[in-house]
Amino acid sequence: MDGLFALAAANILSPMVLCFALGFGAALARSDLSVPEAAAKALSLYLLFAIGFKGGVSVAQSGVGVDLVAALLAGTVLSAAIPILAFAILRAISRLSVVDAAAVAAHYGSISVVTFVAGTSALDGAGIAYEGYMVAVAAAMEAPAILSALWLIGKKGGTAEREDGLLREILLNGSIVLLVGAFAIGWATGRDGMARIDAFIVAPIQGGLCLFLLDMGLVAGRGFLSARGDLKAPVIVFGLVMPLIGGILGLVAGLLIGLSAGGLALLVTLSASASYIAVPAAMRVALPEANPSIYLTLSLGVTFPFNLTVGIPVYIAAATLVAGS
Repeated sequence: MDGLFALAAANILSPMVLCFALGFGAALARSDLSVPEAAAKALSLYLLFAIGFKGGVSVAQSGVGVDLVAALLAGTVLSAAIPILAFAILRAISRLSVVDAAAVAAHYGSISVVTFVAGTSALDGAGIAYEGYMVAVAAAMEAPAILSALWLIGKKGGTAEREDGLLREILLNGSIVLLVGAFAIGWATGRDGMARIDAFIVAPIQGGLCLFLLDMGLVAGRGFLSARGDLKAPVIVFGLVMPLIGGILGLVAGLLIGLSAGGLALLVTLSASASYIAVPAAMRVALPEANPSIYLTLSLGVTFPFNLTVGIPVYIAAATLVAGS
């Protein structure tokens, strides 16, 4: 228990989390603090490239085996199954419509890449190693949740143009293309490639994450202010409890496939996170009637801060407890 409190304190007092808190607080105070959109986009691209490249180099060094295939399969199943459970919970505890509940559920089956990056940063800070191929697992967990959400509301058919647009949103989403592409480049170039750009993607990533989370705090705070009327108490409770439920499912799956403590912590983090980039883009195409002020604010304004401040230390502690450090 003392270890959990120490890990939580270290995470909450880290520069990254404090930068998020600064942005969130500034937004709630209605400050005019802002990060230029172009700078925020550049930071996002940088973080995705750095984490993808590092994961590819790790796989190049360790090789590919059955463990990678098992992890990809586990991630895909989790992404497809979690929305079904989330949908059932939402329909039981809230008055959300079928469409809104399905849209929210899709976000919780999919993943937040930034939460994943924050998880890897926390593991690095704690000196806990993890499987590099978890980057590929993160990419594999984006799309199945969207398909599950559409199945939940019986979305059969529609125009060919609409279906093509949804497929494009899922497969060619910029964050996934960059993450997978950087992973492939790191895998192809290996240790030599890392040696060439080490100074660009290893030490600077912490500072880049600080500025990016400052911007995320501003976005989350302003979204929370504007959507307070749409977020009723049961829905907010869902946003705080569902990460723990998803995390437990990820913990069980990770134990079954034999992940290390670090890899297990990341699978739990992925299962507990909620998308606020890829899935909202897909929902605009697939479910335009769903209310974005509910699903986007819940994932970014409630679940993301919870995972960043409380969730990640709990997930790491649980993983190290059951898998050993």
